Amino acid sequence: MDKKTNANIGFEKQIWDAACVLWGHIPAAEYRKVIIGLIFLRYISAAFEAQYKKLVNEGDGFENDPDAYLMDNIFFVPKEARWETIAAAAHTPEIGTVIDRAMRAIETENKSLKNVLPKNYASPDLDKKVLGDVVDIFTNNIDMSDTKASEDLLGRTYEYCIAQFAEKEGVGGGEFYTPASVVKTLVSILKPFENSRVYDCCCGSGGMFVQSEKFIEAHSHKRGAISVYGQEANPDTWKMAKMNMAIRGIDADLGPYNADTFTNDLHPTLKADYILANPPFNYHPWGQELLKDDKRWKYGLPPAGNANYAWIQHMIHHLAPNGKIGLVLANGALSTQTSGEGKIRKNIINADLIEGIVAMPTQLFYSVTIPVTLWFITKNKKQKGKTVFIDARKMGHMVDRKHRDFSEEDIRKLADTFSAFQNGTLQDVKGFCAVATTQDIAKQDYILTPGRYVGIEEKKDDGEPFEEKMTRLTSELSAMFERSHELEDEIRKKLGAIGYEI
Repeated sequence: MDKKTNANIGFEKQIWDAACVLWGHIPAAEYRKVIIGLIFLRYISAAFEAQYKKLVNEGDGFENDPDAYLMDNIFFVPKEARWETIAAAAHTPEIGTVIDRAMRAIETENKSLKNVLPKNYASPDLDKKVLGDVVDIFTNNIDMSDTKASEDLLGRTYEYCIAQFAEKEGVGGGEFYTPASVVKTLVSILKPFENSRVYDCCCGSGGMFVQSEKFIEAHSHKRGAISVYGQEANPDTWKMAKMNMAIRGIDADLGPYNADTFTNDLHPTLKADYILANPPFNYHPWGQELLKDDKRWKYGLPPAGNANYAWIQHMIHHLAPNGKIGLVLANGALSTQTSGEGKIRKNIINADLIEGIVAMPTQLFYSVTIPVTLWFITKNKKQKGKTVFIDARKMGHMVDRKHRDFSEEDIRKLADTFSAFQNGTLQDVKGFCAVATTQDIAKQDYILTPGRYVGIEEKKDDGEPFEEKMTRLTSELSAMFERSHELEDEIRKKLGAIGYEI
């Protein structure tokens, strides 16, 4: 790991450690807004400052023209909101008021941010000395000489803090965050291409879009190569996503406001090339009584008590003719027969839409410990009438006592397995992967649990003849029994010596 990477990780941790000082002073949701709002403010100030210097050097007098910034997808920052103004007030009692005023000024100048930015810094519950210390860290620990590197650092810091908030907030954190390794797995298997439309119908803080952009940039060296569409019901999470997209320079259409995807679809005519989503597990109630005749339920009316198959059908409805879906669902959706869900699943399978199912290990998520499955749904599949099943439950490594993560090698193995299936070269591996036909799935009552298809991993033959192995193991077991009797007698004697008999 190079010095620059170490420095970046050090900065991310510094920001988080500073944030933790605030913990306990204000409610968790407000506390999250304080930190991510400051990261956003520092980011747009950095981008503005670089553009401002460029325009001044060009000498055309456009440095105070908002259009000269907007044309390059940079937010115009008025003087009272620039970081130099914030930094100068860091250790004054008015620092909270100064930051709130800056947020309002930015919203006034940039209509797309209206009612998005947090304005809770003047709260009497927020320790102004600690707030000033956090401002100092942003001022003194980011080298703005390399604007691009600084922007990337702030983007990574934003994502790092979102992940930390998800862990800290537990179940509540699941509302806005999907672990990066899960998102990377989805993206690596789907492989979004340039000029494609990417959609997330429950986008949280926007992690699916960030990873899609990163994938395309890594493979084509182009940024901004996709059109992004999203929707989010939670107002605070929607605002978080708007800021995340801005920090990452992603021009995303997340709708003019937060809204429920089922009852108020903000992208009714969208046909997306790629849909990535981690919908709320087993979500209910979802408004079925208002939507019984909705055109999205092509494969059957989803039950009121569980939205899993409503999410699936909503996504299929929004899929382009050659589109692909990668989504995360609780394992129950693989086999449920409740309230017509089994029939819906059968209809989707018979329509030849299920391209792959990947069983994931437990403890990947901060919000739940239950195992989940990745579903890959594709129109116009390469391998007609076939589905690949992968059991990845033994993959990954524990990063601490509670959480598991995938390495880059793990993700590459899953993506390569999927590619081999699509190319028709995949060989079944007992306990790991298997290709099944629609007829095979029908024989399993249309249940999609990977274990039914991949079987049990074959144990390696150690070369020892069966008779010899049985003789050796029997002898070892007899020796263990004999030793256990000796220990039992010894324990009885010692207990007897202190007047206790058993």
